Amino acid sequence: MDQQHLQDYYPIVLMFLVALSFVVVTMVATHLLGPKRKSQIKSDSFECGIEPVGNARVPFSIKYFLVAILFVLFDVEVIFMYPWAVMFKELQWEGFIEMILFISFLLVGLFYIIKRGALKWE
Repeated sequence: MDQQHLQDYYPIVLMFLVALSFVVVTMVATHLLGPKRKSQIKSDSFECGIEPVGNARVPFSIKYFLVAILFVLFDVEVIFMYPWAVMFKELQWEGFIEMILFISFLLVGLFYIIKRGALKWE
């Protein structure tokens, strides 16, 4: 790369250094200036004012995780539709057919999930 192309990146490098130095200065300042009082009450876990009772490792249904993963999966797939929507006119019929295929694959996956009962709460 020649010198002109490298000069185009100087503002980005400067911004990165400013952000990094802000984080470092803030962490060091809070560590040095913050109170250092340790006690049993401060070390206890706090949950909305309720006294902690029992084991925190209580297992709960896998359905919560499954729904969360499926949400993220389909949410990320929707992100792929935004560039297609922006370039819709330039892509013409070929892009339209590809998006119909993409959506149909998503629908097949959704119907499979529904058929397997992954979204049923019993």
